[in-house]
Amino acid sequence: MRQAIGIVPQDTVLFNDTVEYNIAYGKPGASRQQVIEAAQSAHIHNFIAATPQAYDTMMGERGLKLSGGEKQRVAIARTLLKNPPILIFDEATSALDSANERAIQAELQSVTQNKTTLVIAHRLSTVVDAHEILVMEAGQIHERGTHAALLAMNGRYAQMWALQQSTE
Repeated sequence: MRQAIGIVPQDTVLFNDTVEYNIAYGKPGASRQQVIEAAQSAHIHNFIAATPQAYDTMMGERGLKLSGGEKQRVAIARTLLKNPPILIFDEATSALDSANERAIQAELQSVTQNKTTLVIAHRLSTVVDAHEILVMEAGQIHERGTHAALLAMNGRYAQMWALQQSTE
């Protein structure tokens, strides 16, 4: 079961080892080229390549040397490298700026084709293309449907959407 599921949590588990090790942890035995391709897809390759030791750079305990967004992109690269049939993204882009979020969302849309994908998000822009959106409050499902259907309901989702659009 562990091999069938890839999880990108909001708070990523990183090891006091190299960048390459932390990405390859998703697929032990992966080649350097496979790690680089996953990093490119997660839009973290250019950052890694600009460091003095590139993929051999030590990350520090729990990724101490990385920002929150960089940690999330390493976790996304790890999961993309693993390439499981089931993907879970738990606030996986919450620490990213809007430009990086859009670029990664486009990449994720491509790699999630023909896979079961669960996206947990407060930022609604990350779920607008979902086949089904569940609006939950206090552990209960209050609304469900596509983005367009939920906007047409003019309920809680539509209120949250309008609020988020006015603050961006």
